[in-house]
Amino acid sequence: MYKQLVDSNDRAVAEGLSRQELDPQSRCYGGTIDPGTGIAWVNHTTGTPTEMCYWGAALANPDSAYYRDEELLARLLLATEFVLRAQHEDGSISPGWTNFHSPPDTAFVVVGYAQLYQLLSGQDWLPLQPVLDNMRLFLERTIPVMLTGGCHTPNHRWVLCAALGFLHELFGLEAVVQRADEWLAEGMDISPDGEWTERSNGIYSAVSDIMLIHAARSLDRRGLLEPVRQNLRMMVYLVHPSGEIVTDYSGRQDLGSVHDLAPYYLPYAILARSDGDEMFAGMAEWAGHALESPGACSVNVLVRMLLEPELQQPLKAAALPVKYEKMLNGDFLRHSYLQQIEAAGHNGKIYHSRLHTDFGAPVARYRDEDTSVTLMTETPSFFALRHGSVRLLAVQMASYFYPGYVPMQEMTKLPDGYRLAGEQKKGYYGPVEGVLLPQTAETPVSPWYLLPHQSRPLTHEQTFRVQAEVQRIGEDWTIRLHSEEPGEVMTQISFIFGREGSFTSGELRAVEEDAYLWSGGSLRYTCGEAWIELTGGEMGHLAAGVREAKLQNNCKAVLVNLVTPFDKTFTIKLSPS
Repeated sequence: MYKQLVDSNDRAVAEGLSRQELDPQSRCYGGTIDPGTGIAWVNHTTGTPTEMCYWGAALANPDSAYYRDEELLARLLLATEFVLRAQHEDGSISPGWTNFHSPPDTAFVVVGYAQLYQLLSGQDWLPLQPVLDNMRLFLERTIPVMLTGGCHTPNHRWVLCAALGFLHELFGLEAVVQRADEWLAEGMDISPDGEWTERSNGIYSAVSDIMLIHAARSLDRRGLLEPVRQNLRMMVYLVHPSGEIVTDYSGRQDLGSVHDLAPYYLPYAILARSDGDEMFAGMAEWAGHALESPGACSVNVLVRMLLEPELQQPLKAAALPVKYEKMLNGDFLRHSYLQQIEAAGHNGKIYHSRLHTDFGAPVARYRDEDTSVTLMTETPSFFALRHGSVRLLAVQMASYFYPGYVPMQEMTKLPDGYRLAGEQKKGYYGPVEGVLLPQTAETPVSPWYLLPHQSRPLTHEQTFRVQAEVQRIGEDWTIRLHSEEPGEVMTQISFIFGREGSFTSGELRAVEEDAYLWSGGSLRYTCGEAWIELTGGEMGHLAAGVREAKLQNNCKAVLVNLVTPFDKTFTIKLSPS
């Protein structure tokens, strides 16, 4: 794998050089142009620091075709000058999207930049000195923003701690340790089964893991490794046979998107070696197969391998489980935490972020060789299945009661499956009591937004309850959905399939591109040599969709229309393995 990374890094060097702006009159002079925007940025993903990590790793590596290449060194020096010009007076950077003068985005860059600086400073190559001087100046300038800056999201805290740790290693300032300890005093936002707040298996869980590893080492806070181990143990059960990560219930932008294990390589490899954990080694090996490049600035695998040469050596790996049934967060006392929200004092409001009240919601995972099933709560989908090349990406319920998807909130284990339940409430609000009305109520203009709506009495509240019983029968599955009241609630069940397959049977009526109403007959969906066959189509009403329940793009949707009360069973038959 090391040799493959060296080769891919050399290719990345050549590609990045072709995008470096060499016109001295350009404000992007020295930076590498982001193909998506046509502008050079200082950020840790598509920005110039990521290209610099590729270039620096090549310059420092005798196995690279660019080892101590003077032309590449000159280009790297230009890049360091661009980064310094782009840095704001307060020491921060603006990454080029929604965050400006951003402490957390600056921290991401610090984490990558500091590692590259550590690698290059150990080269004993005098021509590197101007590059090192510029890099050190950039890092030194970030100290004020790292000592005072805040964050948006839970994982940002651990990125800031990692950055503070690297600054401590480089500059020996006690103040950065004290700032990190302020963040760490907030405690770890992880459930006992290893789930981070954002439930972002595809992106931010891996970010929290590697950043806490860095913080644990640089700040000498070894206790920070334990939550990382918890998450890495959990992730063993959250990967499909193809290597695709389970993202069906994420609380961030990776929701329902395709992600692989590559971001987890460093956390697994580092702890596999330090702990002697063969299961972690097996996961590192699996993640290594997904590594197509060394990665972004903050998580560059090759830079870390050159700093820690032992990571270049293979580990003794255990066989990973291919048959299991695992329920996550089943015993987590989530509701007791939710009941404490009022006492927190924020009244449910949080700015530039969200509360993530879905944290710790139950998830069940089942795998039998090439069949992989996920059941989940507090998300639009409650069931997903992979069978060979077949992808049933989501089964969702939407209704006109509270227009939109109906999330399941509870999950209970059954002898051969699970019971999920969801509940929504909707009511009406009476007039505000006269003594509580504002003065504007007595004037010719009484704006609606000035009325104390929180004081209106609730009337005629209705409750919509649904249940789903998902059971495994041999190699096949059944989904029983039932709801009693209120009556006459138009409901729609959506089965979301990958666009790569095709329907070969079933009574389907197209309502838009790749969306069909299914009225009856056996529905067979085929992809490659695998197929799944469903029964249970019905057209209880003619609505083509439900308001506020937008179907996913680049997928195929099959819709079943029901009206309460209903007690409906769908069967899912799988092709022979």
